[in-house]
This record gives sequence, C-alpha cells and structure tokens, in this order.
Amino acid sequence: MNNDAVPKVSDDLWTVMSTATAVRRYRDEHVSDEVLERCLLAASWAPSGGNGQPWRFVVLESAEVRALITSAAHRTWEVMKEFYRLPEIVDGADDPKSRTLRTMSAHMEVGGAAPRLVLFCVQPQRGTTELQQAGSIFPAVQNFLLAARAQGLGAAITLWQDACAPELRDMVGIPDDWKIATLLTVGWPKGGHHRVRRKPLSDAAAVDRWGRPWRTNE
Repeated sequence: MNNDAVPKVSDDLWTVMSTATAVRRYRDEHVSDEVLERCLLAASWAPSGGNGQPWRFVVLESAEVRALITSAAHRTWEVMKEFYRLPEIVDGADDPKSRTLRTMSAHMEVGGAAPRLVLFCVQPQRGTTELQQAGSIFPAVQNFLLAARAQGLGAAITLWQDACAPELRDMVGIPDDWKIATLLTVGWPKGGHHRVRRKPLSDAAAVDRWGRPWRTNE
C-alpha cells in the first residue's frame, strides 16, 4: 500500500472512538492482508518521542508461535482466576459480570487461534523511563485499534506474551535491547459494536486544581 494513500473508513472519527471497545469474540472468518495493512499503516502514523519511531509490529502467523501464544493464554487465565479469586461461571447466567467472565474465558481458550495476532515491540530510547518509552509505542497501538474499528474489525489488548516471553523472543528473533509492549488479537466480531462505558468526564478532567472538576456539558 502506498504510504500516501489514506484508506476509506466507514464511520466518522467520533463514532469510531466512542465505539472502539475491546472485542474478544471473533467470527471464523479470515482477515485479509489488505485490511490488516491499513491498521499497520495507521499504527505507523502515530507520534513518538523525537519522531524516532522506535517500534516494530510483528504479525504472528506460524503454527508454532500460535501454539505458544495459546498455551500462554491458558496459563494467564489460570493465574487470573487465582489472583482475582474469580468465581466459577454458572451455565446460563446472564448478569453483566457472568457475561464478561464468559467472554474473557472464551478469548483465552481460543488464544493464538484468533484470526490475527500482532505483537508490538519498542526499542527503549536512551535516558527515557519506562513510562516515557510507553509513550512511543502505545499511541501506535491506539491508532491500530481505531483503524481496526473503522473497518468493522474488533481487537483486544492482551498480556499473554508475559507468560511466554523468553520462548517468544527466541521464536520471533527479538533483539535483546527491544521490549515487548503488548499483543493484540484481531478479527471480525461476533455481534455488533456498542458505545464504550466510561466514568463521567467530571471524574476524569479538572481545571487548575486536582479537585476542581471540568465544567462538563455531557
């Protein structure tokens, strides 16, 4: 794709941002390279410190690496259940918490078999803190997520890579001086998109002083 070509999107920016929820349930349908490339291109347009663009987006396709990710996802779910003391999912329960747990469980059960997997890596810049390093990779992640939503895709940030980092680094050939930021699962969602659920803006924004809420009209 020509880097100067701006792909068409189906919704305006405000609609895309307000409906770009984490999507963890995907149809058994292929996501083409052309569609994925638009997301990768959008990621490459993100800002970074000094415009250094210290990133690498790795599309994971091999059966070997997908199996590794699946195993890591399963181990992550077991750790999460124990750490957060998550309750057992009751068959047929339709309350919000049960639906969320069911979706999370299904997502991690599928693991590396999601239609597409994209690994985001960053090369730390000299003299920067970890938080500053994140500022040079997570804007790219967000651009990817918005481009995915604009095309009707769903995607979710995962931390499964933490459960298999040494093996993953070896399989992918990630240099020692690079860090793995996150792993995204991507696919065509089961069901539709819906508005994000967020705290009121008055709880998030302030004027001059921490405890002086933004004068919101929402």
